[in-house]
Amino acid sequence: MTLTDELYESVKDIWSEYYKHPFVEGIGDGSLPIEKFRFYMLQDYLYLYDYAKVFALGVVKSKEPSMIRRFSYFVEDTLGGEMDIHSGYMERLGITEEEVARASKSLSNASYTSYMLEVGFRGDALDILVAILSCAWSYAEIGRKLVEKYPDAVNHPFYGEWVKGYTSKEYNDMNDEILYLVNTLGDGIGRRRVEELKEVFVNCSRYEKMFWDMAWNMEM
Repeated sequence: MTLTDELYESVKDIWSEYYKHPFVEGIGDGSLPIEKFRFYMLQDYLYLYDYAKVFALGVVKSKEPSMIRRFSYFVEDTLGGEMDIHSGYMERLGITEEEVARASKSLSNASYTSYMLEVGFRGDALDILVAILSCAWSYAEIGRKLVEKYPDAVNHPFYGEWVKGYTSKEYNDMNDEILYLVNTLGDGIGRRRVEELKEVFVNCSRYEKMFWDMAWNMEM
């Protein structure tokens, strides 16, 4: 069993709630009210800036040039890749740079990103990757499940772009790279260390569920 296999086993019941969440289902069948998606996009945009900062801590914490380069790539891919999906929607939703500058994170969002950053500051490269992984991996799985259940979701005139983004080769290649690094860095670690990482992964997966709830309820 790889480390990521063990991590997945610890959260599969939590993740199963994502796939049937009304917000996720609404993206898949196209029924999600636009105002809920607008709220989500603004919060997720704010989230991604801190997500990139967590990756940046990997640059600081890494000693090997290859790992420094990898974490640098993840920062750039987040800011220049995943946020491109958001930027297109921000324009379509009429969300201006001024509105982003004035916006505050919801309590769930602020708590989640603060937790990831705290893990990153106190931990090492493996801690950082595991803290990131629940978001990166679950979005890839959500995208895959949506396309399985709603094959035409990628063609929806509004939500199709979101589904395409998280089922794209580029996004899945990045996620596969994180999975590979977690398994490589985690190879041969002791049981105590595995349990520590499981705790981080479970906590971040619970935060992901809270994020979907927050978006659905438009709750600050």
